[in-house]
Amino acid sequence: QVQLVESGGRLVEPGGSLRLSCAASGRTFSNYGMAWFRQAPGKEREFVAGITWSGAITYYADAVKDRFTIARVNAKNIVYLQLNELKPEDTAIYYCTMQRRTYTNARYDKEADYDAWGQGTQVTVSL
Repeated sequence: QVQLVESGGRLVEPGGSLRLSCAASGRTFSNYGMAWFRQAPGKEREFVAGITWSGAITYYADAVKDRFTIARVNAKNIVYLQLNELKPEDTAIYYCTMQRRTYTNARYDKEADYDAWGQGTQVTVSL
């Protein structure tokens, strides 16, 4: 049984930075691509950033490109999301998720491509 546990969310001022972490267990972490999604109040969950199983390829939603960075440490079973230049519209619950396929370098930005989800961590950007 896969477990994904996010941490690091908090209240931060506009322009600030934050690093989210996601610890994985229950599956061979290094075999699977990972991603972060987010859900703002009253909106559907949306793709934020993804990383392939080796970490060689990263990809981002246009709204966060050049501000957010996804990274992983396979030896520690952890994936990170660095959030810089935060804006009020980044306020959301951020979810860590693991792909259902192994060893693929394709870019997946749909929820259906992922089969394990964390409980989420709240990020609030406000004065």
